[in-house]
Amino acid sequence: MAKQTCQVRPRRKSDRSRLNKMSDQLRVLFLCVHNSARSQLAEGILRALAGERVLVFSAGSAPSRVHPLALRVLEERGIDASAQRSKGVNEFASDTFDYVITLCAEEVCPIFLGATQKLHWALPDPSADPEPLNAFRRTADELEQRLRQFLAERNVQCTSS
Repeated sequence: MAKQTCQVRPRRKSDRSRLNKMSDQLRVLFLCVHNSARSQLAEGILRALAGERVLVFSAGSAPSRVHPLALRVLEERGIDASAQRSKGVNEFASDTFDYVITLCAEEVCPIFLGATQKLHWALPDPSADPEPLNAFRRTADELEQRLRQFLAERNVQCTSS
């Protein structure tokens, strides 16, 4: 079976302002500690897979910067994540989401109360791996597989090229 490819849609500057408006779009927030690796990968991959069908955001309890290897691995997949930035969970305190997905493994994940449903996908921090580039690639592969299933289970079609 051929692997489906997804067309990358450019991020619209109005995404954040549209968050609080009523919409048929699914609203998803990814959380981890630093909002630098796993959650950034997930944000970029889901935005590429779902296009305008899903509003996607990520945040962390101790935001830092987007890890350069996260950007590199997304770029290898044809995803432009140059507009993504590390954000604190408090930035979304007054927002609600259909899903909040935590991605922490050995760390304590941030808590977010404004979610209809919460999922936890325990993924190790790729930046802590002795071979970080390979770890980022494996993490991206795992996230893409889970996100494709997540979309399929919610009858959201992947954006095809």
